[in-house]
Amino acid sequence: MPALPSPTASSPTEAESYSRHVRFEATIEISAPAQRVFDVYSDVERWPEWTESVTSVQRLDDGPLRIGSRARIKQPRLPTAEWEVTDIEPGLSFTWTARGPGIISTGSHVVARTDREGQVTATASLQQAGAFGWLLGLLTKRLTDRYLRIEVRGLKARCEA
Repeated sequence: MPALPSPTASSPTEAESYSRHVRFEATIEISAPAQRVFDVYSDVERWPEWTESVTSVQRLDDGPLRIGSRARIKQPRLPTAEWEVTDIEPGLSFTWTARGPGIISTGSHVVARTDREGQVTATASLQQAGAFGWLLGLLTKRLTDRYLRIEVRGLKARCEA
């Protein structure tokens, strides 16, 4: 009797699954000092005050944002997600991830100085990876693009006020 092919023989490896991803990004110029913009951006519990893309944020630890900090975030039309900070460069950027079955979401928040005095750029990006991350990313593309634009516009309004 011939050997039956392994059901996983033609399936992508875990590493290959995680290498397939989709990425979204929104950038805006802000007339404010970089530290002010980062301070507003990293005060995640206050996000619902300045961006309509976030309904509520609950920090799951105390103190300043740092590697390992966690927050539970609710957004309109999306399930509640728990995010954990994986990288932070004080005054410049932070990155965090949320995980679900077959999905790894990575959000980055970057403040960069420009060559114009008193101007910075703020970039919000989201990458969806994992076995189903690319599919989730494609299915929520319009919503994700819209939420990232709302986020950076809200950040600009808050920092320039």
